[in-house]
Amino acid sequence: MTELQNANTTATKQLSEDDFDVLFDNAARAADFLRTLSHETRLMILCFLSQGEKSVGEMESFLSLRQPTVSQQLARLRSEGLVATRRDGKSVYYRLASPEAAKMIGVLYEVFCARDDKA
Repeated sequence: MTELQNANTTATKQLSEDDFDVLFDNAARAADFLRTLSHETRLMILCFLSQGEKSVGEMESFLSLRQPTVSQQLARLRSEGLVATRRDGKSVYYRLASPEAAKMIGVLYEVFCARDDKA
């Protein structure tokens, strides 16, 4: 048995029923979170909002999408608690509201978008 298998076996034996319930709940929350992020338009919106608060019009222009499409994805992000809104007259502004989303977007940017200056 490898060291990793030994560590996993030991960790499994040490989990109480309460620990397992917490682990299961956390896994379910993580899966829901990842499902929300797994849509390209939602991911692009979150990336754009990681640069700061943006209006719906700015997002439409940035994404080259029509307002109903952007609004539909923003509604999903809002219902999941990943973004929050602010109204200023007729304009609605969005910002990241989830520290988890901000952290994940940072990691995804680092892995998939950042250029390697050493190359």
